[in-house]
Amino acid sequence: MTGRQPSFPLLKQTLIFPGAPETLEGLTLQLLSNKKPLSHQSANLGPGLPQCSADIEEIVLLQAMTLVLHAGNTNKNAFKALIAAEYNGVTVKLVPNFEMGVSNKTPQFLKMNPIGKVPVLETPDGPIFESNAIARYVARLKGDTPLYGSSLIEFARIEQWIDFASLEIDANILKWFIPRAGFAVYLPPAEEAAISALKRALDALNKHLASNTFLVGHSVTLADIVMTCNLSLGFSRVMTKSFTSEFPHVERYFWTMVNQPNFKKILGEVKQVESVPPVQSAKKPSQSKEPAKHKAKDEPKKETKKEPAKPKVEEPAEEEEAPKPKLKNPLDLLPPSKMILDEWKRLYSNTKSNFREVAIKGFWDMFDPDGYSLWFCDYKYNDENTVSFVTLNKVSGFLQRMDLARKYAFGKILVIGSEPPYKVKGLWLFRGQEIPQFVLDECYDMELYDWRKVDINDEAQKERVNQMIEDAEPFEGEALLDAKCFK
Repeated sequence: MTGRQPSFPLLKQTLIFPGAPETLEGLTLQLLSNKKPLSHQSANLGPGLPQCSADIEEIVLLQAMTLVLHAGNTNKNAFKALIAAEYNGVTVKLVPNFEMGVSNKTPQFLKMNPIGKVPVLETPDGPIFESNAIARYVARLKGDTPLYGSSLIEFARIEQWIDFASLEIDANILKWFIPRAGFAVYLPPAEEAAISALKRALDALNKHLASNTFLVGHSVTLADIVMTCNLSLGFSRVMTKSFTSEFPHVERYFWTMVNQPNFKKILGEVKQVESVPPVQSAKKPSQSKEPAKHKAKDEPKKETKKEPAKPKVEEPAEEEEAPKPKLKNPLDLLPPSKMILDEWKRLYSNTKSNFREVAIKGFWDMFDPDGYSLWFCDYKYNDENTVSFVTLNKVSGFLQRMDLARKYAFGKILVIGSEPPYKVKGLWLFRGQEIPQFVLDECYDMELYDWRKVDINDEAQKERVNQMIEDAEPFEGEALLDAKCFK
């Protein structure tokens, strides 16, 4: 097989020169059995089809190529190559019974990738690792593939979005998810930075998709495959509906992509996570092996067999913990409310003009005083707010730590003043008539604020609510440095 790329499709084709087999399968059999060798003179197949026997042999060899992908069947990085293969009509076999942490530690695997990272693709010319490199290889196996665009500029933009999907989207989703899953130390400031960077990237993507169905051109390219696979981890693990609703064009794009037949065949049904997973303690290496070594030395002392004491009551305790029923949040047990919080959040996000007439009026029309309560909060230590970016970071951290209440709350925080010290004041809408106890217990920032329940029968307080929701400026006679929303 030559190193050049064919200029014709590698999909099944009908060959139309005299005396040739009617199908590619027939041609394959003819070539492999060495019957009726094709000459250059007889192989004038017309535009877009192979022009000589060397070209035909190349297409046959590519069609018959065996590609084996070493990865688990839920690995989103492996999905990139598998989806590209579906679009190109290339066969890529997923190695059976792959076990992460076992299969990728074998000597055979480490020969293919010395650091044991997954996935790895076995090709007739040797192994390839790094998922984007693998996806690029599979995408380019078909000479006239639409996965790489139709011009040099489209090719460059596809590469641009592949890098963006990896460095701006995937990297920040992983920084958010991995510590929460217990595979790294959880540090709230690091998580804040990751979510802030992810929102910035999603905002840029959202603006691009406002006027584009696909990332590049007018059909699916490798950029869409890589982007969708990376987003799938976020949507299924940490990016809740209330989080992604800020980026409606990204939402539309993602759900359109995952429902394309070639995507769906590989990804299956994708469901959006309902809540951000709680922080797990970092997973530690099993310590059972060390004590075993010590016991081995002490084994001569095993004079009295006290084995009957083995059926300890600790074993069932482990079994009891496994199927622990998930406790319902007390707020879920409250009587149903006529106010649908997500509807209000959508109205707030989508209102771009006439805010007072549309969003504010809509809020009071939706508000259910029996099911929800409003609260003002004032930061207790405003005299410390002497540096603007430090104050803003402090507020961002508070809002991030409130993520556990996203299903039950909406909030506005105003940073007030044109010069230091800056004042921080907020408005919160909570499910129920009190500030939820789990929020008071879990979010230490709550004690840094003075809290006061809003009396909605007091017109002055009601107007203050309106001004805080719409970021009215000046607010209480002062300029706004910034206004942040929790939704």
